[in-house]
Amino acid sequence: MQKEAMEQGADWREVYRSRITTPDEAVKAIKSGDRVFLTGNASVPLPLLDALVRRAPELRDVEICHPLTICPDDYVAPEMEGHLRVNSMFISANVRRAINEGRADFTPVMLSEFPLLFKNGHLPLDVALVHVSPPDENGVCSMGAESGLTISAAEVAKTVIALVNEQMPRTLGDTAFPIERMDYIVPADTPLFEMPMGDDADGDVVEGIAAHIAGLIPDGATMQMGIGAIPNAVLRFLKDKKDLGVHSELISDGVIDLVEAGVLTGARKTLHPGKIICGFLLGTKRLYDWVDNNPLVELHRTEYVNDPFVVAQNERMVAINSAIEIDLTGQVCADSIGTRMHSAVGGQLDFIYGASRSRGGVPIIALPSTSTLRDGSVVSRIVPTLKTGAGVVTSRNHVHYVVTEYGVADLYGKTVRQRTAALIEIAHPRFRDEIREKAKELKYL
Repeated sequence: MQKEAMEQGADWREVYRSRITTPDEAVKAIKSGDRVFLTGNASVPLPLLDALVRRAPELRDVEICHPLTICPDDYVAPEMEGHLRVNSMFISANVRRAINEGRADFTPVMLSEFPLLFKNGHLPLDVALVHVSPPDENGVCSMGAESGLTISAAEVAKTVIALVNEQMPRTLGDTAFPIERMDYIVPADTPLFEMPMGDDADGDVVEGIAAHIAGLIPDGATMQMGIGAIPNAVLRFLKDKKDLGVHSELISDGVIDLVEAGVLTGARKTLHPGKIICGFLLGTKRLYDWVDNNPLVELHRTEYVNDPFVVAQNERMVAINSAIEIDLTGQVCADSIGTRMHSAVGGQLDFIYGASRSRGGVPIIALPSTSTLRDGSVVSRIVPTLKTGAGVVTSRNHVHYVVTEYGVADLYGKTVRQRTAALIEIAHPRFRDEIREKAKELKYL
């Protein structure tokens, strides 16, 4: 009846009012056995998710597919077993325990292909829970802070339940989602989740890494920054650069300072000149307010933003990504600690490969030289061999620059012997002799 009303030319405001309901009423559209898409990152529609948790005892075998989520873990609690089961494509802290205990699932996939799982029918969707801005004068909402990973999924879901939030910014680009596509509308006026990209506990180490990375970034570069303290710290070292640009899976608060300092202009970008291009936002209210109706920033679908062959069209493309550990041949583990699942491939390989194909590109893997374990012991993150079961996110065939607080190792085109020597030089001094001896046993040196 809703679609018929639109076809008969009803004013969108009338249609909007006719579809308004409560969270508990809206989630009654979810049936046992359904596959549900949940908008992630800072845009998790918590009132809808909470209502689904309340309804869960009435349901069986509902699958919830989502990327990283910033929200409480009620929906993946032990008592949800048999009712709701998470299928995460990026493991965040709130679902990590459930996945490693076997109560939830993890699907490995590159971020550039995440929306295609739904769009191309690999994972058909019954329902999508989305979080959008208020409609404009034409009855069109914006996907706001999380468009890249959501819009394609929402377009193919059989039923769409939308949280229409007065505090969701209206982002520009490929973010439009009209009222007519929404089957149930739940009005809200609630703050978005915030994720400050503050200083790491090892502040001096992070600053040292950031300084080395800044030295690799040329004027006129286009940058991608992953999640974490290191990419955020790099931004503080770029104040003397000229005409930088951004093409990134996400942006955080740090880009605002560079724009205001006149450093980030996008003037020399070869793709979308003058525009900051990203898929989603992850930061604080300052960022969400800044992007609202800001023509400088455009959000696009992640299958476009993260496509390595799109990324490569940006000359001087700089990709900055992190790692858990790296072995002496150059294999980069960034998604697990041994067999224990920790995060995901995310956009790392998309951008490392894209930057490597870019004219003048600079693909960077950055990590502190050591890690402190729960028992207080310190271990090297540059290791002779990866832990058993460790996931290789960036292969030794794709790796270029590796950066720690002790310097930069350029591995591309180098033999295993040369790579080994270069990585030992940027390992923590207390571990260098030990690593060198093991390398000799492995015949790497």
